[in-house]
Amino acid sequence: AVSFAQAPSEHLCMPHSHISATKDSEKFLLRFLDRLWEKYRERVSYVQTYEDVVKKAKATFVNDHIAFRSIALQSQKTGIHSVSRVFEALGYKAAATYTFEDKHLSAIHYEHTRPVFPKLFISELKAWELGAEAREICERSLSSHREHASDELLAQLRAIALGEASPSESVLDAAADAILALPWAIPQEEDVRALHAESQYGAWVLVHGYNVNHFTALINSHGVAPLASIEQTVTALQKAGVRMKDQIESDAEGRLRQTATQAVTIPTPMARKEAVVDVEWPYAYFELAQRDPYTDAKGTLTRFEGFLSANATHLFEMTKGAA
Repeated sequence: AVSFAQAPSEHLCMPHSHISATKDSEKFLLRFLDRLWEKYRERVSYVQTYEDVVKKAKATFVNDHIAFRSIALQSQKTGIHSVSRVFEALGYKAAATYTFEDKHLSAIHYEHTRPVFPKLFISELKAWELGAEAREICERSLSSHREHASDELLAQLRAIALGEASPSESVLDAAADAILALPWAIPQEEDVRALHAESQYGAWVLVHGYNVNHFTALINSHGVAPLASIEQTVTALQKAGVRMKDQIESDAEGRLRQTATQAVTIPTPMARKEAVVDVEWPYAYFELAQRDPYTDAKGTLTRFEGFLSANATHLFEMTKGAA
């Protein structure tokens, strides 16, 4: 067994550094979340620019939520649970569900028993709603899906979360691998492009698997006047050379206001017959979210902690690239 201290980071703006963890189980969860963050940060250059902007302003970076994608396929028993069960074993619980009929997507957002930990937004493409060719591509590509996170791993994670077992590096590695490693064989490029024609979301999952789709900076936690609003933060990032989404998404009440950087394009392995080549393909964006207090129907001042389907449906399009 290993005693899990919160590892100091070389990055001063780590998104979970504000979380005070006293239990080994919470320190383990932080290590797990930071492992996902580090992999994402390596690939999304705009994140480092945001860190510089935050550091210069002496602001605080807090992660509001992490988003994941999946393909729901009955033949392979895949979908939201392919990602969620690792997190559920670590103390996350389903909080609300969402449907995006025009995109054939469903989603669940999860919250930890300690609200200071970031929320999760996990979605799935319902393959059975696609056309025959797209459905066949999903079935063929996911037919090589590795075994899901084992019952033994989930039991180990739950025991750690309950304080009944000591964390270990091997369990941390296994949990991270369940998210970060492509869970099926590298897909054929022609399949990726064909699926993209009907569902860019589905094509994204084929090449990136269950990797993080985005992390999200909570504007309300910046704590400094120059970055007090989403508009000010967008302006600061644009001045630093970051390409941003054209619009800020919101409902009429302004309960949740969201925007994002453009998605970065990275070399992505795809198969051309027997050869594997790197193809430039959209990966991830970095999101900004502002959750201001509002007065609810009962006249109570509160803060909205969920998600808005109308906002999310536009953000899903941020990873759409030329096929």
